Amino acid sequence: MRVSVALFTADLRVHDNPALQAALKEAEHVVPLFVVDTGIRRAGFVAPNRAAFLADSLADLDAALRARGGRLVVRVGDVVEETCRVAAETGAATVHIAGGVSRYAARREDRLRAELAGDRRDLHLHDASLTAVPPGALTPAGRGSDHFAVFTPYFRQWERYPVRAVLPAPRTVPVPDVPSARLPAARALAPGPASPALPAGGESEARRRLRSWLSGPLAAYEDLHDDLAADATSRLSPYLHFGCLSPAELLHRARAQDSTGAHAFVRQLAWRDFHHQVLAARPDAADHDYRPRHDRWRRPAKEIDAWKEGRTGYPVVDAALRQLRHEGWMPGRARLLAASFLVKTLYVDWRVGARHFLDLLVDGDIANNQLNWQWVAGTGTDTRPNRILNPCVQARRFDPHGDYVRRWVPELRALDARTIHAVPHLDDATRAGLDYPAPIVDLAAGATRFKKARQAG
Repeated sequence: MRVSVALFTADLRVHDNPALQAALKEAEHVVPLFVVDTGIRRAGFVAPNRAAFLADSLADLDAALRARGGRLVVRVGDVVEETCRVAAETGAATVHIAGGVSRYAARREDRLRAELAGDRRDLHLHDASLTAVPPGALTPAGRGSDHFAVFTPYFRQWERYPVRAVLPAPRTVPVPDVPSARLPAARALAPGPASPALPAGGESEARRRLRSWLSGPLAAYEDLHDDLAADATSRLSPYLHFGCLSPAELLHRARAQDSTGAHAFVRQLAWRDFHHQVLAARPDAADHDYRPRHDRWRRPAKEIDAWKEGRTGYPVVDAALRQLRHEGWMPGRARLLAASFLVKTLYVDWRVGARHFLDLLVDGDIANNQLNWQWVAGTGTDTRPNRILNPCVQARRFDPHGDYVRRWVPELRALDARTIHAVPHLDDATRAGLDYPAPIVDLAAGATRFKKARQAG
């Protein structure tokens, strides 16, 4: 009896799962394995919001496998040790895994390959599982570079790349008799409460949301995705992060819509792939400047705390940070505004903001989170590294009626839009009746400080 192991990591689905399909194709029995990685837990990456989403996703994956005659096998410990132990217990000749792009994933894969080889077993990586286009598939022509550092030329090639066909969900998943730990509860993965309005995890919820998104809202994406009050983005990012939804399938189905909204949405999927290929080539970009600017960042504790708590005195920034705490999520435009305020206006190290986002974002992804923060900080791939987003201008443009602010900043709920936009400029006497903080920084002074620091650097 031939046995293979399908090791789940960030591909928690049965639809369009190359690793699972390959394992089923080559063996009569397959072990669908998930290892609760104590290494990641010790590193502090599993925060309560992602732990809750992960627990939901694993339970949903187990249910999908059981509906196909199988089950999810769970182990707890070091991923390499536990995977090799399961392979030995079942006599599996091969292990299949989705290829990761982070430094941690690369080291895990190298260790696993070496340990399996010592037991005369093989590791098969599937690089087209976590992105629509594999991270190393596209490189600049004739430049001697292993990755694209600028998005636009990458996007031109990305659009022409022949994305693999979508794989069907297996009808049956025969699993051998092998011991399993219980499915983990959220609190066992990471202590502490999750955000009150955290979305439910799992492939079933992902596919429900996908159907809803494709049935209408996608068509209006180009016009509404930056409208903060409209809440008109897909909210699929957590499901992509955990692999509850296949990026290749999402790309194919979005392209089939052939609307201006679909084209704009596809471009965002390309940005996701772009960041993954950057991190795959430069794993140190997770915590080191991709393009050093020799910044001498400030560390003003009170200002950083005010930013985290949504008490900066700039309503749209505060609304964004409060939404993050309540939902574990923010729309892309809100992320840009919050990040620009921290790194450009307060001149605080982008790593401080990236860590706060990772503490709360349910879609907290090393590639997208860190490299988007670097893009905003001007240490990443942005071709205009010194741009500053003025929160007052941005608020008037992307929350013109003040509805987004009123939703998340109850102190200002009774104000009309004109007054909301004027709040940062109110005198102390007028502001006293609002129970809302004064601005922690003057925008012009913050911009001047940043420009001088960059020039000095």
